[in-house]
Formats: sequence, structure tokens, C-alpha cells
Amino acid sequence: MYFKQILDERCGCASYLIASRQSHEAAIVDPSIETAQYEPLLQERGFKLRYVIDTHVHADHVSGARKLAAEHGADLCMHESARVTYPFRPLANGDEIPLGQLRLRVLHTPGHRPELISILVVNPQRSPEPSMVLTGDSLLVGDVGRPDFGGGDAAAQYESVSRLLRLPDWVAVFPGHFEGPCGKGMCGRPSTTMGFERLYSPLLRMDRDPFIAELTNGVPARPLNMVAIEATNRGVLDMPWAMLTSSPAVDELGIDAIDSALPNAVLIDVREPEEFARGHVPNAVSLPQAELANRLNEIPRDRPILTICQSGMRSLRSAQFLRQQGFQQVATILGGTTAWRAAGRPLDATEEATTPLNIRDSEWAHAGVAMTNTPELGAPSSG
Repeated sequence: MYFKQILDERCGCASYLIASRQSHEAAIVDPSIETAQYEPLLQERGFKLRYVIDTHVHADHVSGARKLAAEHGADLCMHESARVTYPFRPLANGDEIPLGQLRLRVLHTPGHRPELISILVVNPQRSPEPSMVLTGDSLLVGDVGRPDFGGGDAAAQYESVSRLLRLPDWVAVFPGHFEGPCGKGMCGRPSTTMGFERLYSPLLRMDRDPFIAELTNGVPARPLNMVAIEATNRGVLDMPWAMLTSSPAVDELGIDAIDSALPNAVLIDVREPEEFARGHVPNAVSLPQAELANRLNEIPRDRPILTICQSGMRSLRSAQFLRQQGFQQVATILGGTTAWRAAGRPLDATEEATTPLNIRDSEWAHAGVAMTNTPELGAPSSG
């Protein structure tokens, strides 16, 4: 068997190449939009790509599965319940995909999304038991996939994780993300084992009700351009350009830049609508990062643009995306509304904070959530 994990540092995702050294048949699981990176791996070892598998409809990055399958004449495979507009080979729980002497066994693990599957890798010549499992965004390292994307369900996630926990301790776990917005507590490692997670993942030691409560309380904001990306991966839209694929330089300005900005400057608050309603810088316009690509025509190209969020990370990535799309007069506000509030500046609010805000901000571009208390907004945040 040949097995290779390919990491995408920009979006915190992992894809996988699995091949039989005997038959030279190969499968690629959850391929990146940058499909050219797989060609040398296939060509240098003489592998024939037979299958391209998406474990689910991704919402934070554009999949390269359709392009890769078309270029190689390979089967495009997804769970039979996937709601997409293009043809694919439907997979059901328990199906086995032959790859030379190898078997890729399908395990339906809904929760993060209803169509999500995990792939058990079995090499019968060595053992009848699986040696590894590719879990997509079901089981992550130190975490599980959030259940609020596209029909996900926390109760289903609990059942799916319980099924995965029946696997032996020695089974290696390779998730679809090692960082990113699909979980809120990933440790950053790209792989683990069932035994390690069983012992040391706090979520996996919880009973059903606390597990569900933890998953549904304090989720990260929706990812950058999630609306366009998810629709593109379902075939409803064709917006692969919605991916942030570069890191252009963007001016990072202090909060005083808001007061000194030109009169025609536009301040765009890229937080979620609930965050905006609880408190925003006066005259800011709400345009959540998840909807940015779909609403580009609302942003003037002939005026200075300032982006702001809670702490500065979402606004930085949003500003970089705008630069990638050709906006020239773009800058981001360091420290976001947290810095504005800490300086004693007023915030406008359209909604009274009667309950804690159920959104967590991230201090990093991808992994982890650093929590601090923000009593002014009555909500937890990383800002």
C-alpha cells in the first residue's frame, strides 16, 4: 500500500492519496482545488487514478474532486444522500471500494453534515481489521466537526462518534481538517489514533446530553465565503474564485484610522449579524465574511474600504480576499471592536444583550479558540 497525506496550510485541510503497489490503482480523498499537486505523485509512481472521493460537501474550501475526476476519467464518489446537481457514484454504508488488494470501506458518519462518510482502509493481506480511518470532518484531533453546516445535527454527530469509538485502539485517524473553522478545539496535529482520542479527548468522554450542549454552545463564525463555496461544491453556483488562495499585503491600521478616514470611506463589519446587532462601531455596514463573495457588487471599488471584526483576524482575511479580487484601497482595523471598546469609544446596538452570544471568535487564522470575557457584550469571545 502507498499512503500520503497532503496538507493545505492556508485552509487547514488535508487530502489523501491511497494506492495499491500491486495493481497501481489509486484513490484521492477530499482533493484540494489545487489539483496540479497530485499529478507528480501519480506520474512518478505510475499510479492510475480510479476513484476521487469527497467525504462530504465542503463549506470552507472549494473541492477539486470534479475537476480531478474528469481529467483522469475516474469515478467521482460521494454518499448517496449528497444533495448535488452533478452525477456521481453513490456510496452507501458498508460499501467497499476495491483498490487492488486494498478495500476502502464506507462508514456513514453524519453529524457535521448529513452526507458525511468516513473511509476505513483495510489491507486484507496484512489484517482483516482496518489499520486506519479517514474521518472527514466527523472525528478531528482533539475535537469533532461542528454540527451547524448544511443540515448537520449534534445528536447524529454523537451517534457517529460512538460508532467510530468501537474501532480498536490501534486504528490511525486521519481527519479532513487539522485546523480551521470546522471545529473549535482542534489541537493542530494532522493525525492521531483511536486509542489516544478515547483517552484524552474531553468530548469523547462525555455522555450524550453534555456532548450535544458542548457542540451547540459557542461555535466559531461561519467561514470566509461559506455561502458561495458550499453552493459551488453542490454545483448550484460556479464560484471557485471565492477561495482565498493568496496572502496579499494589506495595511493593518489602528482604531484611530476610523476617525481619520476619508469622508467617503466605507467601514465593513464582517462579523455575524448577531454580533453586529449587539454592538458595532457607528456608521459601520454589516457584511458577514461568509457572504462576502456573493455580495461583492455591494462594495464600491472607487472608495476606500476598511474591514473590522471582533479582534482582527476575520477582517484581515476578508481584506486579503478583497485585494485578491482587485480592490485596491483596502485596509483592516487591528484589534477590531474589542480595541474600540477598550479605548472607551461608543458602540451602536440594535439588539439588547439578554443572553450570551453563541459565537466564538478565533485569535488565529485557523486553529483553536482563545477565550476571554467581554461583559460589555454579555458574551464570550477571543477578542
